[in-house]
Amino acid sequence: MFGIIRPCRHRMSEGLATSWMAHLCGLCLALRDDHGQLARIATNYDGLIISALVEAQVPGAAASAKWRRTAGPCPLRGMRTAPVATGEGARLAAAVSLVLASAKMRDHIDDRDGAMGRRPVAAAARTVARRWDRAGARTGGGLGFDTAVLVDAVDRQSGIEALARTGTPLLTVTEPTETATAAAFGYTAVLAGRPGNRAPLEEAGRLFGRLAHLLDAVEDQTADAASGAWNPLTATGTGRDEARRLCDDAVRGVRLALKDTEFTDGRLVHVLLAHELRRSVDRAFGGSCAHTHPNALEGQGLGPAQGLDLGQLELPQLSGNPYGPGQSPYAPGGPGFPPNGFPPPEPPRRRGLIAGCALWSGLCCTCQLCCRDHYEDPWNGRRREGWCSNCDCDCCDGCDCCDGCDCCDCGCDCGC
Repeated sequence: MFGIIRPCRHRMSEGLATSWMAHLCGLCLALRDDHGQLARIATNYDGLIISALVEAQVPGAAASAKWRRTAGPCPLRGMRTAPVATGEGARLAAAVSLVLASAKMRDHIDDRDGAMGRRPVAAAARTVARRWDRAGARTGGGLGFDTAVLVDAVDRQSGIEALARTGTPLLTVTEPTETATAAAFGYTAVLAGRPGNRAPLEEAGRLFGRLAHLLDAVEDQTADAASGAWNPLTATGTGRDEARRLCDDAVRGVRLALKDTEFTDGRLVHVLLAHELRRSVDRAFGGSCAHTHPNALEGQGLGPAQGLDLGQLELPQLSGNPYGPGQSPYAPGGPGFPPNGFPPPEPPRRRGLIAGCALWSGLCCTCQLCCRDHYEDPWNGRRREGWCSNCDCDCCDGCDCCDGCDCCDCGCDCGC
């Protein structure tokens, strides 16, 4: 599941997390239903934004049987049923994802990355890529969307990269990606029956494509230099500071475009494109949350520009504890401690080797080890966190994620 937007469930309200998963599963099932099981590997986190944009512009879509259905148990959901997105939005997301995935596959073939450097593997991959191009065009044509604009953008990309030299504007290299994503974002307004939204959504899509290209280049620059692969930052001689400036400008532009778009329920889109997009930039450049970065204090006369070493701040010590520094009245021996002590903890439930292995196999085969927030250890019964439950939530703990972005006047429940 590739993509630059990877929201954490702990930063989203329960309703928005459910809606996000509904679009992700809806994209996966749309790929399966229209293009077969193999096409499901094209499921990606960014593609579901297309589905979410369509639904956000349609009145009552989330509660309509036309746009939602209950899917059966799936191993990737811990064998649980769930509501999933369906309809034209999911199918458009599937068509776009399939065409762009085929382009990414051809790019790996041209660069001879990994297994793609072997001729038999590359030949098989080219066959799959051509099949996906035709399948995506067929689905897009059924919705009235011409995927030729996506294919054309991909074809132009290789030519532009071949001509890029030191001093070539970086935005010249990102233009094909911007054009492709602008077309996909803009067509969501057509499917939703909101033609007035097409222009601002095309602008949001153009800037989103720029971000996707730049962040991918930033994250891969070190690896590309080691392997000798082409990288837009290295090829054009663009520094990371300039790339960061372009990314920050693009994030602001996306927010402004969203403010000019009329949504029926734009909370999920707002979270993904206004907040998670900014976190993606921070993550790619290895920085901390913009609100807690030391430079953010400069405007208040407290930053490094004023010669203040934040690590040397002396914080006032709390006083007035009659039980002594660091002591609690509820500690052993204190007045609040139960006279007979706490009851001993219940011993964990233990299983034998065979029973534990059998249960572990069941948890693994149903993906509950990775896809659930928590599960019970097969042998000792202790509570364990799922492998995928770790996240970068602590980046913005304690800060107002809406501070200063001038985009949160919608009263959205973004779980911030």
